[in-house]
Amino acid sequence: MNRKNCHLIGHCPVLIINIFSFILIFLIYLRAQKPAQPSPVELKPIRSNVYEITGGSGANAGLIIGEKGYFLVDAKMTPQSAREMLEAASKVTQLPLQAVILTHSDGDHVNGLPGLPEGVNVIAHENTYQEMKQAITEGPVLNYLPSITYKQEMILRSGKTTVHLFHFGPGHTSGDSVIYLPEEKVAFLGDLIFIGREPLIHRQKGGNSFGVAKILKETLKLEATSFIHGHGEVIDRSGVEKALAELEARQAQVKALVDQGKSLEEIKKALKVKEAPAAAGRPRRASLVEIIYLELTEKK
Repeated sequence: MNRKNCHLIGHCPVLIINIFSFILIFLIYLRAQKPAQPSPVELKPIRSNVYEITGGSGANAGLIIGEKGYFLVDAKMTPQSAREMLEAASKVTQLPLQAVILTHSDGDHVNGLPGLPEGVNVIAHENTYQEMKQAITEGPVLNYLPSITYKQEMILRSGKTTVHLFHFGPGHTSGDSVIYLPEEKVAFLGDLIFIGREPLIHRQKGGNSFGVAKILKETLKLEATSFIHGHGEVIDRSGVEKALAELEARQAQVKALVDQGKSLEEIKKALKVKEAPAAAGRPRRASLVEIIYLELTEKK
């Protein structure tokens, strides 16, 4: 474009800047519309035969290598991420997959199951089986409902490797399992722990905040020194103790106000609760304060 034409249409530099700004905004818009790609699945060694599995879609998972095979703890959110877990496992062991153990029934822990071999043993607490059966009415996950369940305690063995499954009662859901390796002193907690945010309690699945406190106390009676959970870095005993103390402090705050005859709205205001907006198409998620209030005031 020569100077004469620039003069005819106005200030060329301004026009060019405006066009460039429009293109930039449009590219940012397109990028925002494109779903973010999950980070690659990665194995993080905790012991020589125990790994935390991060990345992919869904919650952190786990790998336990025994003498005759290996166990997966949870199955991520998508079949693709579950397949990536199998590929990652093949780089550290040539042993076969013995079973997948589910910590609980949430989709970000179980929806990847169809990415695992057909007929694989799926192990979970009996309440997790019931929750999955009620929630999953169609689709490939139906073929991966837990095939082995337990009530209070179960022991799995792979040669000398021993894996204990404990159900200490309802907590995050009605069917949470604490998975404990006594020799390695490692425990998998699923979503019984959230670091840097308040615990998530699924009342619609029979979850209970006082149950979470009970489970954490029982877990601390084990000799584990490393705790793997669904949404954060591996923690030690002090991390579990801190989470327990924070939960019990919140429960004490709410109870004191309930004892004073305060309403739920008054308690929310006094404790400066910020309600999270409901996601599109999903029910409103109650705050921890509201859940504790309901637990304290509902008729037994």
